[in-house]
Amino acid sequence: MGVFVFLPLILPLTAWPVARLAERHLHPRAATRLLTGVGFVLALCSTLCLGLLAIVGTAQLPGNPLPDGWADPEVRAAVPHDEVVGKTAIVALAAALLSCGAFLTHRRRTARQAARALAGLPGGRRIAVLPDEIPYAHTLPEGRIVVSTGMLAGLGSAERRALFAHERAHLAGRHHRHLLLVGLAARANPFLRPLRTAVTYTVERWADEDAARAVGDRRLTARAVGKA
Repeated sequence: MGVFVFLPLILPLTAWPVARLAERHLHPRAATRLLTGVGFVLALCSTLCLGLLAIVGTAQLPGNPLPDGWADPEVRAAVPHDEVVGKTAIVALAAALLSCGAFLTHRRRTARQAARALAGLPGGRRIAVLPDEIPYAHTLPEGRIVVSTGMLAGLGSAERRALFAHERAHLAGRHHRHLLLVGLAARANPFLRPLRTAVTYTVERWADEDAARAVGDRRLTARAVGKA
């Protein structure tokens, strides 16, 4: 087996060329789904590989409670320099899990802050307008669109329609799920960060295309997105 046991850790190095090819040659919807799937699978495989390397590389150490089969010489022979690799894998695996945990904690904290900001607004409305001069517009996973008065003031009525079509496209495509998965993948394996960057771009392009189709005017949509 030899060095082939490290293949799941090496494959993520292909993330950058894969992301570039998908961005250039695929529809944003297809690119988003492909890159999210590739990122999730590569992250899962690399994480499992680290776990297996940690188990095999440290199973023979005194006092280790792992099954005796993992300490079999033939099993350890499949991992070059098994003890050093095992200890290194433990550190890398712990770092990946801590990074993913920090990412999820940050998302939960942001969700709670958003809920507090919207607490005084009617819950049944899908569009929440916040009195803020800073221009912004985004969606929340529960299905609400949040937009500031500063953003609305900078757009004409037709441009506002394009903006809301763009945000509704984010909700319809459930883009937050793609961003969540690819964000976790990038935290689990830093080599997958190009996929996260690419998906952040392709979900916006996906929403742009859907908004242009809904509004029926690509030039108007492009102008609204550019001003926003």
